[in-house]
Amino acid sequence: MSDTPARLLNLLSLLQTPREWPGSELAERLGVSSRTIRRDIERLRDLGYPVQASMGAEGGYRLAAGAAMPPLVLDDEEAVAIAVGLRAGAGHAVDGIEEASVRALAKLEQVLPSRLRHRVAALQAATVPLVGGDGASVDPRTLTVMASAATGHERLRFAYRKGDGTGTRRLVEPHQLVSTGRRWYLVAYDIDRDDWRTFRVDRVSEPFATGARFTPRELPAANAAEFMSRSLSRLQPTYRVVATLHAPAAFVAARLQSSLGTPVPIDENTCRLDATVADSLEWVAFRLALIDCEFEAHEPPELVDHLRDLGARITRAAGATGP
Repeated sequence: MSDTPARLLNLLSLLQTPREWPGSELAERLGVSSRTIRRDIERLRDLGYPVQASMGAEGGYRLAAGAAMPPLVLDDEEAVAIAVGLRAGAGHAVDGIEEASVRALAKLEQVLPSRLRHRVAALQAATVPLVGGDGASVDPRTLTVMASAATGHERLRFAYRKGDGTGTRRLVEPHQLVSTGRRWYLVAYDIDRDDWRTFRVDRVSEPFATGARFTPRELPAANAAEFMSRSLSRLQPTYRVVATLHAPAAFVAARLQSSLGTPVPIDENTCRLDATVADSLEWVAFRLALIDCEFEAHEPPELVDHLRDLGARITRAAGATGP
């Protein structure tokens, strides 16, 4: 193999397999001498890849974790698996996925060959996910278009369905995507309305980047998440939720939606939740009931009423008998 760049990419692909490769086996795989393999290993090290070598009869080369993230070389199957996983997670606003996964998906889909994009689309179309919440899923392609436009400071057009069902067309300067765990939002400057706005991504359709570049404006908030929180508080009421949960704080935190705040330990077997939330109280009651521990809700009184009604319905359902 006389093409050095191609040989280096093939060598890197082999080294990214989690195993140790004897120099003789690498030489045989790539059709070169052991001396050439040693020179190529040094080239990879010069490029920032931390290739470790071990001595002895059982020694060889392996790629170790470094101080920085070097470029990855993926085969077809790996690229498809990562793209499908990112699209599935992004499309259903899984708690903790956040914007970084969308940026990664945008970069990956940009360089995927057409044959692999078709495979990803086919797998996505043939899979029906089981999701909870209010079903506010989004098209991952919408997220990647928005993420790319925001990163490239490119104006964006899209169709938007407002809360009352009416449709509009929007031209915006996208600033950033924000995930709340249940939904995705776009924070953007609306050109026609000459003001900052937040848009629910599940209500967006037909997004496309116009190609027109813009100079980013200063956001009237410390960050996009803070701006979006202010916007949501104007659109829907917020509640102070206070509850005592009879389980360790770490146990509760692992099962509690992040938007509901962080439990504070009272002792090793009890914790307290005191958070301001903008979700519906019916949903908050349901999430608390799913934590799998005893608890007492203290505030607000409406939450206590919802829990009482929920408990009564469950009790009636458990005691019901068939015909």
